[in-house]
Amino acid sequence: MKSDAAPVRPVAIVGGGFSGTMTAVQLAARGVPVALIDGSGRLGRGVAYSTREAVHLLNVATAKMSAWPDRPNHFADWCEDDGLSFAQRRDFGRYLGEQLAAAEGVDRLEAMVVAAERAGDGWTITLSDGQRIDASALVLAQGNQPPTPFPGSADLPGDLFINNPWSAAAHGAIERVAAEGSDVLILGTGLTMVDTVLSLAAAGHKGRITALSRRGLIPRPHVHPPGPPAPVSLDEVPQGNLLALWRWLRRRAVEVGFRAAVDSLRPHTHAIWQQLSSDEQRRFLRHARPWWDVHRHRIAPQVAEQLKDMIAAGRLEIIAGRTRRMEAADGKLRVEIARRDGRQVTREVGAAFNCTGPLGDLRRTSDPLLAQLLDAGNVRTDAFAMGLAVDGHSRAGDKVWALGPLTKGRYWEIVAVPDIRHQAEAVAAHIQKELAAHV
Repeated sequence: MKSDAAPVRPVAIVGGGFSGTMTAVQLAARGVPVALIDGSGRLGRGVAYSTREAVHLLNVATAKMSAWPDRPNHFADWCEDDGLSFAQRRDFGRYLGEQLAAAEGVDRLEAMVVAAERAGDGWTITLSDGQRIDASALVLAQGNQPPTPFPGSADLPGDLFINNPWSAAAHGAIERVAAEGSDVLILGTGLTMVDTVLSLAAAGHKGRITALSRRGLIPRPHVHPPGPPAPVSLDEVPQGNLLALWRWLRRRAVEVGFRAAVDSLRPHTHAIWQQLSSDEQRRFLRHARPWWDVHRHRIAPQVAEQLKDMIAAGRLEIIAGRTRRMEAADGKLRVEIARRDGRQVTREVGAAFNCTGPLGDLRRTSDPLLAQLLDAGNVRTDAFAMGLAVDGHSRAGDKVWALGPLTKGRYWEIVAVPDIRHQAEAVAAHIQKELAAHV
């Protein structure tokens, strides 16, 4: 112990989103006491499920969103629906908070972790409020990191160019442009763009929204009711060759529809990813990832219909291209865009939002704990620096584990509840086993 005010905890979990919360709950169910630490003000919900806006829906039907691997209908039963609806994300946050509240042996600490040092065969954790906690194991579950600052945005006013679309500044900018009726630019056309558009619409924004990405691809919708599944076994799927896999998937999509074809790979994505060489993985990330993302990470049908209506009304325009120049003048942002078709367009907007996705290079993280652990050599990045290098037990080093998006380098598909709930269960079981072996 380094402080009389803080008890010794066998396991310190950093990050209070789904990954950290359910790992804490799983450990508590095994009789292992936990300190769950999060200084974001979102403990028990995380970024994804802390939204207060009714327009933000889950991207997966309730039947697939149980927090418990062995109780697949748990969330649908909680919602009291048929499992086919797309619930509000704030409701899932409330559901997740209830799982945490029911767990005994979890000490919730609302503070940032600024450092973790080796202490014997465990760790000493330093918090932003000055507390120091001794722990036998450390779990890193910080989730997706805030986006990399957009190139050319460093000198732009912070109220005109919003680099973190989930920040308080983003919320303020949405309220302001809605009141002004000014136009908006969104950089990126994935799921974060969708959320930002929905927030703008819910705030009463009436101006034009331009969403820009290199390819202009937007997430495909789920259908209701869903079509029949078309499961395949792993040995039916080409492995180790990206081109062969891509051709197989296109043929399969013609036969059963792209949704069923993509979904049939869900049980096998970890194995498929790990069978690819580093060069093949790099080829996927460079060329195939945008196409995979929009077909794999789909949106609720009613959300897709709202976007379709906004596009038809001229309120939302999707452009394939890239920015050439951005400059601020007279309280507006003037952006020159080079379209993919060769045309040049200019937009004058009241705000631009960086929705290009989470940080892609963990070596540039602003998280003080991750930066300190990396600098000290206690953990290291994966081959692509998307996250941390982990073994088959999600262990990132001696007495340290990582979960969720931080483990994308090994598992790739590890950003959604249906994948992370299994990882949380497995990590909790492995930690319990390791700690018992050292008693």
